[in-house]
Amino acid sequence: MTVTYQFEYPERLRCAFVGAGGHSYRNVYPTFQYAPVDLVAVCDTDLDRARTYARTFGGGTAYADHHEMLAAERPDAVFVVTSYTAGGDVQATAIAEDCLRAGAHVWMEKPTAAGLAQLDRLQAAADETGRTVMTGLKKVFTPAAEKVKAIMTSPEFGTPTSISIRYPQALPAPADRGDDVAMIGFLDHIFHPAALFTYLMGPVRRLTYEWDSRTGASVSSMLFESGAVGTLHLAAGSATGAPLERVEVIGEGANVVVENGVRLTYYRRGTPLPYGRSGSFFTDDASAPLRWEPEFSLGQLYNKNLFYLGYVPEVLHFCESVLAGRPPEKGTLADVREILRLYELYRRVPAGQPAEVRPDIKAGS
Repeated sequence: MTVTYQFEYPERLRCAFVGAGGHSYRNVYPTFQYAPVDLVAVCDTDLDRARTYARTFGGGTAYADHHEMLAAERPDAVFVVTSYTAGGDVQATAIAEDCLRAGAHVWMEKPTAAGLAQLDRLQAAADETGRTVMTGLKKVFTPAAEKVKAIMTSPEFGTPTSISIRYPQALPAPADRGDDVAMIGFLDHIFHPAALFTYLMGPVRRLTYEWDSRTGASVSSMLFESGAVGTLHLAAGSATGAPLERVEVIGEGANVVVENGVRLTYYRRGTPLPYGRSGSFFTDDASAPLRWEPEFSLGQLYNKNLFYLGYVPEVLHFCESVLAGRPPEKGTLADVREILRLYELYRRVPAGQPAEVRPDIKAGS
C-alpha cells in the first residue's frame, strides 16, 4: 500500500463533519491527511468546540446545527461521529438520514443504529436518495485482517473450517438487556468481533452461548451458513494491560493467527513430523510458519495507529468509492445488518439456548 498525501490528490470531496469529540480528534479527523478530502465545515452542539476543531483541522466554517450546515454548505459527503441520546439511542442514525436527504453521502462511526428497526429506516433513506452509507468497521480494514483474508482464500489454505475470536467485553445481566442505556457498552463493542466474523466467514446461521454472572464474560458457539463453526470469547475480567484480541482461522491442514492486532503467524500446510521418530522440531523451509509484525523504530506510516488499526484504510475506501461512483465493498449496511442480528439475539435469548439468526429461513435453504 503506497500512501498518497491529501494535497497530492487531483480530485477531492467537499466534506463536512458532524461531531467534535475525543475519539474523532484522535482517530478520524487526522485520517484526512491521507485521503481525498476537502473539509469545508465542522458541526457540534458546542459551537466553541466546533470552531476549535475547524481551526485545528482546516475545517472552514463552524456550525452548531447540522441542518443549517447542510443547507449552507451542500457537501458531497458528511462524516458523522457522535454519541448516544439520554435514552440510549444512537444519535448518528437520525443525523445520517438528514445528510442523505440533503444529498450527501455518509460515512458514520459504528454503531450505525441501536437495532434493526432503526437500520431499516436508514436503509430506506439510502435507497430513496441513491446515496452511499458506510460504517467505520475498522477491524475489517486493518492490514492484519486483510492479510488473513488473502491467506484463507488461497488454495494452499483449503476451505476455512473454523474460527475463534477473543475480545474483552462484558454482556450485561439478563435483567438489564432490555435497557438501551445498560446495553450501550455492549452495542458499542460487539461491532468489532462481529464485523470480523462476517468479513472472514460470512453470515452466522445459529448461535448459543454461556454467561458468567461475576464478570459478564461469555463464550459463544456459532454455526456459519457455510457450514464452518466458530467461537467468540468475550473475555470480560481479563487484565487491562493484556493484549486485547486474538483471532485464529483454521482451514484444511493450515491455520493463521493474529495476536494483538499486529502479530500475524501463518502455519502453512506441510508434511507431518513422524511421531516418536522426530529428533528436531524444525520443518522444511518450504512449509515452515511465516510470521509478520511491524517494527516501531522508523517513522513509517505503518507504525501509526491510524493505519494498523484500520482508520485510514476505511476512510480511503469510502472516499474512493464515492469518487468512483461505486458502492463500498466493506462497511456496508448489509454488513451492519448481520452484526445487529447477533446483537439482538444476545439481548433476547437466554444463555444455553440455541437460536437461529434467521428463524424464518430453514437450515440448508
